[in-house]
Amino acid sequence: MGRRIAVVLFNLGGPDGPDAVQPFLRNLFDDPAIIQAPLPIRWALARFISKTRAPSARKNYALMGPGGGSPLLPETEKQAEALQIQLAASLPGDEVRTFIAMRYWHPFTKDTAKDVTAWGADEVVLLPLYPQFSTTTTGSSLKEWKKHYAGPTRTVCCYPFEESFIAAHVDQIMAAFDKAGRPADVRLLLSAHGLPEKIVAAGDPYQWQCETLTAMIAARVPQDWDVVGCYQSRVGPLKWIGPSTDAEVERAAQDKRNILIAPIAFVSEHIETLVELGEEYKLLAEQHGAPSYTRVEALGVHPGFIRTLAGETLAALDMAGSIRSCAGSRLCPTGASGCPHADVARKAGQAVKVAAD
Repeated sequence: MGRRIAVVLFNLGGPDGPDAVQPFLRNLFDDPAIIQAPLPIRWALARFISKTRAPSARKNYALMGPGGGSPLLPETEKQAEALQIQLAASLPGDEVRTFIAMRYWHPFTKDTAKDVTAWGADEVVLLPLYPQFSTTTTGSSLKEWKKHYAGPTRTVCCYPFEESFIAAHVDQIMAAFDKAGRPADVRLLLSAHGLPEKIVAAGDPYQWQCETLTAMIAARVPQDWDVVGCYQSRVGPLKWIGPSTDAEVERAAQDKRNILIAPIAFVSEHIETLVELGEEYKLLAEQHGAPSYTRVEALGVHPGFIRTLAGETLAALDMAGSIRSCAGSRLCPTGASGCPHADVARKAGQAVKVAAD
């Protein structure tokens, strides 16, 4: 009899209708990984920010369809189904089921943990749909999972440099370039969600992973293109990592470049890709005289991306330890103290010290 293997896909989540927008935002900003403030202050800020941002956010969600909700869950469900089919073909003697654990809206992580327990999984693989590791995304999801699931797990922390993942991005970019009529004088903007500088300064490896991926993609697209990595979605008064995507869109437009813009940290279509990249920055480019502006679609169920997810899952099932990156062991540079492998090493060192004492 084969194993029961549960593959849990971590994602952000999104409101499923207008009434869910404010509570979704409240859950997001009440996460200590997002707003690093003592509980009473964070609680108050989360309620203030969610209340003030909800009206404009509802308008943006309405742009994506008549239901006024995020397409993130349906998109994630498609990815989960495609991954389950591929894993079933690779593991014919086992029963594989994919589960979705959203961080800030349904299906919540705590409910998914109960479902995995009730199903009776023999093996659990935690697989983030955040390709790059950040303490604010995968790190937060892992902490939430550990609150609600006591059993052993195998974790994929990140896979930004996996060959099939990079190739899938390049394939999407070149498809968009062809659709745009293969213009000359291209500036390719590779946009990722931004972070406050203080989070990166504290050891978060996200920026390093994004910028290394940018260089890898740049090496595979036409060499006469300008390629620029940039960061979007800034909120709040803190200084964020840069350059900002809106500033780079404006600069490319003023330079009379044909703009291709691709998300490299979002793998599913949602508000940041469809509205921010697809509508707001397009208008900005037109206002500043860009000859053309083309948004590259998120990876979605691109075969190369699903192969990446399947390959990382299979590698996790075969590993001796409990956590892996696409490099197998630690991927991040030594100074990245926020890397989850650094945490594993610290705990191992503490265990050795206790045993010695």
